[in-house]
Parts: sequence; structure tokens; C-alpha cells
Amino acid sequence: MRLEVQNVSVTIHNKPIVKDVSLNVKDGEFVGILGPNGSGKSTLLRAIYGLGHRYDGQILWDERDATEISRRDFARKVAVVSQFNSLSFDFTVREIVSLGRSPHQSALSKETDHDESIVSDVIQKVGLSRFEDRSFATLSGGEKQRVMLARALAQEPEFLVLDEPTNHLDITYQIDILRLVRNLGISCLAVLHDIVMAAHYVDRLYFLQEGTIVSEGAPEDIVTPELLADVYGVEGMVRPSTAGNGISIDYVY
Repeated sequence: MRLEVQNVSVTIHNKPIVKDVSLNVKDGEFVGILGPNGSGKSTLLRAIYGLGHRYDGQILWDERDATEISRRDFARKVAVVSQFNSLSFDFTVREIVSLGRSPHQSALSKETDHDESIVSDVIQKVGLSRFEDRSFATLSGGEKQRVMLARALAQEPEFLVLDEPTNHLDITYQIDILRLVRNLGISCLAVLHDIVMAAHYVDRLYFLQEGTIVSEGAPEDIVTPELLADVYGVEGMVRPSTAGNGISIDYVY
């Protein structure tokens, strides 16, 4: 599934937060958005998946305007994992993941064998089979985030939208989640915060600064000492990673 964002701007309380942003995600591509805190990343993402403030510009999903797509049809094709918030109810892992089947069910329908099979498959895929009957409240932060990802995958989406899915997680869980998303083979747009980690997994990066795209391209082409200085105000030496694809950054402390 393809995404095209054309000249999108978002103003909140008369303050421009996102300014004339254009970006795209090709079919099967993993694209990351990075930038300093307060640069408008999450505001842009919420506009893209339709739960944010009103925006100017145009957002197209497979060349179809977002405003013409019903919420139900949207949920059948696009899954969203937002920044993690603690749930106020006590469901098991399986019950929460099963909620991802809702867009494919009518209001009064029961879970089918097909639904149950998909739920079991995605729970296994995120490595939580032994926790499926556990209370969500008893899980660690990384395990909870994997449950949220599993719920999104249960929708059988063609496109995945992630808002800082690895924020506040241990390095093990960061790697697990990004590796899993990378291997899904579906289109994905993710707001990320770790440049080196993002560069290892994504196809392209967009850097956002004060609501504006300031750089776009393959990580190895655009992550430079100049970009680090201009966008983040830090000094750093950038070199190819010795662990394979991606880059390494040696910051000047």
C-alpha cells in the first residue's frame, strides 16, 4: 500500500506545528521520521492516520484521498501503534490482540475459526505465545508494546503506522520490535528517536525540524556531521557500521 502526503500543514492554537510537509511511502517500504523533541513528528503522524487536528494539504492512500475513506475501511488496511499508554482495563493478552479483528467483524458477530487462527499466529510471531492467557497488567513494558503490535497485526494491515514504538524500551526489545517490523514486508511509516537504530532497519529517513522536512533519503546518504549539527545541535563523526548495514555515530562529548 502506498502513502502520499502532499503539502500538509497543521496549526494548533494559532501556532504552526507542521509546515508544508510532503513525503511518500512506496509499496512495501519501511520509512522513518526523525527529529528533535517538539519538531512536530507525532502531530504529523496523527494527521496522517486521521486522529489529529485538522490539516491543510492532501493525504492519499493508494491515490485515494484520506477524507473519502471510511474509518472501517481504513482500519481494514492501516494499523496504528501509537505511543504506549497504560490501559485502564484488565484483559488477557489474547483478548487484547483479538480486538484487532474488530474491523473485519460486524457488531454482533462472534469470533470465527479464521479470526482465532490469525490471533494465534500473530501472538506467536511477536513471541508472546506463553503469555497469551496472562493479564496485560502483569507484563513488562517491552512485552506490552509487543502486545500492541500484535493487535495491530491482527488487523491484517497493508500499511503499519508506528509512533515511537521503541521509546523507553530496553535495547533488546528495541531490536526485537524493529526487526519484526522490517521482516513483515508491508509498508510502514514510523516515528523513531534513535538515529543509529533507525538507519539499520529503514529504507529511507525524513528529518523534521521545527515542523519542516530538512532532509530525506537513504540513511547512509543523508546522516552526516552537518545534519547532526544543524538538526540536533551536536557534534558527531558518522561512519559505516562494522556490524553490517547502517551507520555508527561517534558523538563528541
